[in-house]
Amino acid sequence: MSSDLPPPAAVQMCYEGLNGSCVKTSYSPGPRVILYIVFGFGCVLTVFGNLLVIISILHFKQLHSPANFLIASLAGADLLVGITLMPFSTVRTVESCWYFGEGYCKFYSWFDGSFCYASIFHLCFISIDRYVAVTDPLIYPTRFTISVSGICIAVSWLFSLGYSFSIFYTGANGVGLEELVSALTCVGGCPVVVNQNWVLVNFMLFFIPTLVMIVIYSKIFLIAKQQARKIERMSNKPEKSSDSYKDRVAKRERKAATTLGIAVIAFLISWLPYFIDSIIDAFLGFITPPYIYEILVWWAYYNSAMNPLIYAFFYPWFRKAIKLITTGQVLRENSSTINLFAE
Repeated sequence: MSSDLPPPAAVQMCYEGLNGSCVKTSYSPGPRVILYIVFGFGCVLTVFGNLLVIISILHFKQLHSPANFLIASLAGADLLVGITLMPFSTVRTVESCWYFGEGYCKFYSWFDGSFCYASIFHLCFISIDRYVAVTDPLIYPTRFTISVSGICIAVSWLFSLGYSFSIFYTGANGVGLEELVSALTCVGGCPVVVNQNWVLVNFMLFFIPTLVMIVIYSKIFLIAKQQARKIERMSNKPEKSSDSYKDRVAKRERKAATTLGIAVIAFLISWLPYFIDSIIDAFLGFITPPYIYEILVWWAYYNSAMNPLIYAFFYPWFRKAIKLITTGQVLRENSSTINLFAE
């Protein structure tokens, strides 16, 4: 007796004909192309945007300041996200398979944690730098020197790389979850699970610097408001040249603090949902659907493309630097001495 029921659709595998291969969830051609375009654009924007930030700060001598070196190092973390994580995540998200081997899967997890924590520690040190600059702009250059900036950069990178290596590359994140890891392991997969102990440590390493930044920037904006009122009261009074210079410096530092405060807010909005979900997953048995997880990951990754856009919108010197770089004028002799702050 014949049946009118359609035959069951063939199950696609990441590696056809290979025992132990992961099941592949394919998109139709249209959505697949759209996803590759969206994620590919994010990769390009992240790489070239942060590369422009790094080149600008390192090339133009006028930008050689402790705060800007911290910004350049932060851009380095975002640049590495665009190089070592986003292209591979693009393929994993669209194809639902990991085609880059078990070895790079470990590196991928290590890099993921490292660059996230490097970014948040850089932002925390930048907030401290801005606090000193706004509260005492004339003494600031003697307190936050190039050497101090270098120490902050070294601490951010060494701690982030060392901590993430000790968890993800050594496999400590999966201790106590061996059965789950075994069930999730297949050829063409790159499962990353974190047990309850380490997920709490991870969240605290995100939450504590975040709390510090919120407190510092709240104080910065309160001080900036007080300074603005003081300047307004004194606007009709004759002032000494030293007071005028101090006011100009304070205004510049407040503007820089505002811009970097926006960068901090963007970082928190991008990464907070991911960290909250990681805690929910660890304590409720990893219930997050794969597509929700991918959305949260990419929402966080796109933060690496945000900072150059923020700088371009708020910093006229960065827009001028971009023009000089993209038109090749930086290749001219003595281009490093160009005044980027000229009216």
